[in-house]
Amino acid sequence: MPWKDHYTTSDEIGIRDADIHWPNGVQMPLGVTVNLNPAATGKGITAKDLAYPTWHFALNEGLDQFLTLFADLGIRATFATPALVADAYPDVVDRVLAGGHEIAAQGLIGEDPAIHTDGGEGAAIERATEILSAATGARPKGWYALSHPDDRAATGCATDATIGLLRDQGYAYFGNGLADDAPYYWVSDAGRSEGLLTLPYYYHFDDTFFLMFPREGTGLERPAALLRNWRAEVAAQYRRGRYMNLCVSPARSGWGHRFENLATMLRDTMALPGVWAATGAEIADHWAKAHPIEQTLRLTPSIWQDYPDSLS
Repeated sequence: MPWKDHYTTSDEIGIRDADIHWPNGVQMPLGVTVNLNPAATGKGITAKDLAYPTWHFALNEGLDQFLTLFADLGIRATFATPALVADAYPDVVDRVLAGGHEIAAQGLIGEDPAIHTDGGEGAAIERATEILSAATGARPKGWYALSHPDDRAATGCATDATIGLLRDQGYAYFGNGLADDAPYYWVSDAGRSEGLLTLPYYYHFDDTFFLMFPREGTGLERPAALLRNWRAEVAAQYRRGRYMNLCVSPARSGWGHRFENLATMLRDTMALPGVWAATGAEIADHWAKAHPIEQTLRLTPSIWQDYPDSLS
């Protein structure tokens, strides 16, 4: 199907509810992704981004609020972190790891993968992995290409090539895929049946698109709409037993009524029986064992055809 180019899933049929297997007693995994990328555009972090007042708030009061809330509720979150941030703020890395959370990669300088050309993406992934490994004491298992305010497609612009490079460099999962609302395998090479486990993401549950729209400080933020989306999706995914992910930044959701919205939603969700608030690495590890690629990935020729006069 043409619109699924670069989102691609296995056989164009998502896994059915009854076929999903979570650990005993789990009705719904909850993935909380914390975005530690201050970049204003897909070009990556600049000196201006690091000097912005909301970024300083994010790394202090905002992060404190998040870590305290997660500890109170027993939530293990995944902090999607550019290598530059991990290297420049070792105290932040220490605080996150001390809370039992995961630090996953989010580029070298929080850049959009599409800016790399002529083999530059592979080199950037390799360098980011080296920096994060040194900063955390372990190789990151997950990679994120989270969306930016100037990302028209809201996908982070990862491609099949990105996925192939991550697979070759030993990553266990890609953290923000749009092809399903349960984990799936993003196919990097159909001919060889190669793919990488991908965790669901959707921009309707990402505070970037509600608390910085159309630009920060305009007064047009929509925190109430974001809270409604979170609550509605939790209800739907809990009923079906699939997967719920939300993406938040301490710069945006770490203060005032915005934080109260997040705290209320997480408290209500964690009060439901059988909610498993785990890191991306934990969820990916379970899925890879319960639904291994060798059994799950069943590639068949596409039933869709792209005609010369189609809009795609």
